[in-house]
Amino acid sequence: MQMEAAKTIYWGEASIVASNLILAATEEGLCYVQFHEGESNERGQTELFKWGQRHCPAYTWVKDGVALQPYVHQIEEYLKGLRTVFALPLDLRGTEFQQGVWRVLNEIPHGQTHSYTQVAEGLDKSSAVRAVGTAIGANPVLIVVPCHRVIGKNGTLTGYRGGLANKEKLLQLERAGL
Repeated sequence: MQMEAAKTIYWGEASIVASNLILAATEEGLCYVQFHEGESNERGQTELFKWGQRHCPAYTWVKDGVALQPYVHQIEEYLKGLRTVFALPLDLRGTEFQQGVWRVLNEIPHGQTHSYTQVAEGLDKSSAVRAVGTAIGANPVLIVVPCHRVIGKNGTLTGYRGGLANKEKLLQLERAGL
């Protein structure tokens, strides 16, 4: 009987271009990015560990900024306006429907926005707008899977797990870089 190799999630925090982020990656790729604000990062860590308990319960957690450096580097390039497309492996954990929504999000070009309806239509499920919104809200890899590019049909900024101020900041960055 062969023993299964231990699985590891590497996690850490990074301050990049006035943004405080908490990140995690497995051997397969980046699996979690979230903004965290303020002096205390306890809330960000709590959210990360709750996510991990749900999606990676058998993994060992290791705080390791070195393992995360390739991901931090590309996010930093993006936040500095030097990168418009990410070229890094992802390890996205979600349902088949969520995965489909996240694939559609990755097709939204840098500097452009789509409505929730347009994302639903991209899945050929135009009646699933609310389900699309829920799947977008479950996106574990903010910034890299560009859920910030989804806005209300009337052009208004709507919910963003990273906070509307960060959503607006990312959209302004992308518009400035066009």
